[in-house]
Amino acid sequence: MGKRQRRQNEAINKLSKKQKKHLKEFGEEHPFHDSVGDRDERTQIVHLRDSPERRKAESDDDAELEEQPSAYQKLLGTLKQSEDDSEEDETDDDDEEEEEELFEEDEGSELELEQDGEEEEEEEEEEEPEVVEATPILKGDEAAVEVDEALDGDGDKSGQQGGGEFTDKKHESQFSLETNIPAEGDPDTAEDATTEGEEDTFIKHMETELSEEEVKQLADGRRTKSQTKWPKLGNLLCSSSLDKFPAPGQASSIGIPPLHKALQANWTSLNQAVQPQGAPQKELSELQKELLGLMGTYRDVYMPECPPSAQGKEVRGAYCLHVLNHVLKANSNVLTHNAQLKEGKITEDETRDQGLTRPKVLVVVPFRDGALQVVQTFIHLLEPKDKRMDVSNKKRFKDEFGEDPEDRPPNLIRPDDYHAIFSGNVDDHFRIGISILKRSIRLYAPFYSADIIIASPLGLRTLLGVEGEKKRDFDFLSSIEVLVLDQADVLLMQNWEHVLHVMKHLNLQPLDSHGVDFSRVRMWNLNSWAKYYRQTLVFSSIQEPQINNILTKHSFNYRGQVATKNLPKIGSICQVLVQLPHVFQLFNSDSFMDQDARFQFFVDKVLPQYRDSVMAHTFIYVPSYFDFVRLRNYLKKEEVNFTSISEYSQRSEVSRARHYFQKGNIQFLLFSERFHFYKRYTIKGIRHLIFYGLPTYPHFYSEVCNMLQAGSDGTESASWTCTALYSRYDAHKLAAIAGAERAAQMLQSKKPVHLFITGDDKTS
Repeated sequence: MGKRQRRQNEAINKLSKKQKKHLKEFGEEHPFHDSVGDRDERTQIVHLRDSPERRKAESDDDAELEEQPSAYQKLLGTLKQSEDDSEEDETDDDDEEEEEELFEEDEGSELELEQDGEEEEEEEEEEEPEVVEATPILKGDEAAVEVDEALDGDGDKSGQQGGGEFTDKKHESQFSLETNIPAEGDPDTAEDATTEGEEDTFIKHMETELSEEEVKQLADGRRTKSQTKWPKLGNLLCSSSLDKFPAPGQASSIGIPPLHKALQANWTSLNQAVQPQGAPQKELSELQKELLGLMGTYRDVYMPECPPSAQGKEVRGAYCLHVLNHVLKANSNVLTHNAQLKEGKITEDETRDQGLTRPKVLVVVPFRDGALQVVQTFIHLLEPKDKRMDVSNKKRFKDEFGEDPEDRPPNLIRPDDYHAIFSGNVDDHFRIGISILKRSIRLYAPFYSADIIIASPLGLRTLLGVEGEKKRDFDFLSSIEVLVLDQADVLLMQNWEHVLHVMKHLNLQPLDSHGVDFSRVRMWNLNSWAKYYRQTLVFSSIQEPQINNILTKHSFNYRGQVATKNLPKIGSICQVLVQLPHVFQLFNSDSFMDQDARFQFFVDKVLPQYRDSVMAHTFIYVPSYFDFVRLRNYLKKEEVNFTSISEYSQRSEVSRARHYFQKGNIQFLLFSERFHFYKRYTIKGIRHLIFYGLPTYPHFYSEVCNMLQAGSDGTESASWTCTALYSRYDAHKLAAIAGAERAAQMLQSKKPVHLFITGDDKTS
């Protein structure tokens, strides 16, 4: 150690003042003073391929200095170009897989990001490649992106969306509608696509030509309404703007529409896709048959009584069959015309069978698990019996959209509806394109080569962008013919603004042609009338005005709309198990969006009753986060002894708030509905309940009321109270909580206060 120390001191003493200063500041010597061997480095001559940029540079001496090839381009020029196209495709796929893995890691937890970052740094240190002198070292995703750009020839990576997401470009020609021609006897031909019988509703819907007067009538939004009743769907509220498309008749008069031949083998076993292996085959339910018949008329359908733990799987199977039938028939029509054009049987004027872009169906689901179930249903419906179906990138899809058993905590005690919603992979940022052709499915298809797009609102929002952003794209939504919003109530709990943003970008004229053959584009697509032909299917477990707004303000289907309207006879208040007086107070409001009236009523009439120290342990339930923030700011300003829990609270904050509230150190606990939706924690120590607004989910009312018995010995039950605020615009929520008959009496009564008592085996 002594010799080494002396050697270091001698080396430092030989340095100049400038070198010592640089060593002290940066911990290393300046590269200028590095010792270089006596023998000169051999100059490497790099021969670049001729390019227009280089020829231009050679012709102009001044431009040559500015446009001289970079060291990185010289490195690429030394790469030996592969003679085998298949090897080049594999290289592209590997690069794309690396990009996708990096992209997916960005969506994980902070802990996973830190661990992954450490592993990547270790790999880079161990396997640092040799690089030509003066060439910048590229690491991680930067290298993958730049090499991919070089191989593609430009910076705009064709076949990729979302800034480097993995897309399958290997099977582009196999699933291309423009180049494929069906062989004889192929079920993809239009003549053999459907079974014999009645006229195909798909053809009738797509070939209907609207006049300008009818389009003006649709744009005005005036609709005639009527009601009918079906055995399973119940009361149907039908509305239409055009008289020549009246309301649907009875369920017996509308059967299952003609199906594509590729679906004939498995459509009757539709429910088998969601059944566990080995379970007996379950035939189509009566509800599915009615839904298929209704969707087959190509009317908009809104079903707000679709709980995930009951009818959710049946409804998903029904709309998957309808979506698949629509896509297969549309593609069969295009392939048939391809063959007829090649043989000269028809002219180009007779082949208007496409939209401005290829995507026809958009399925919006809240979580990756929903997308997984939709794709599994597609595969089950298309897969031939006793034969495996060709599904590209199936393993990758299962890895990314499936659930890791280690991610789910064991012994999680939650209600059935919670397990139904949050089972599987609950990541809410995703989008995937799917192409279907010749009974084969191509996952991860580029959006402009896809037939179906499955995405979450957040996944679409990050791609659509907002006005003013440079990188944004919404042309792929220009020719959507079927829109499905599944679990719309869960989308409402995520961020409803993303859903509205997607609705505003549907069926707009694209900014680029994207290689479309305009001679084959339908006239109503060219006329910007696509929104009048789009079918919108919305499924939810609750009645909610914001969800209703999708059908009333953003849907213009010329065939009309159908919505189920079944009022609950028994409210969720009957599920309250504790003995508790429920006081419902009515306040006057000018509109559904009038939140000032609710706030003033709460501040002036309700809160003063609970300011006394006797009314400790008061729990305030707030459905809207905007109201939550407004109340929180007011309570802070008034210096009220309170704490709050919201969906944005950290775990430590939640633990402290629950502890102090239970011990009585805090008088008020402000509680947001979304926190209850995502966590379902039981809050102990509640003695007084205030519902600032009626819960969005009716069963949340009974769940919160039943929290009063948690952590109590029952001796304090005589002093428990519950107050709920409502206006006449809360009719649907009130009916779901108190029952349809009681809600009608409460809204028509001149008295603003109504009292119910639970826990005595009857509700009065």
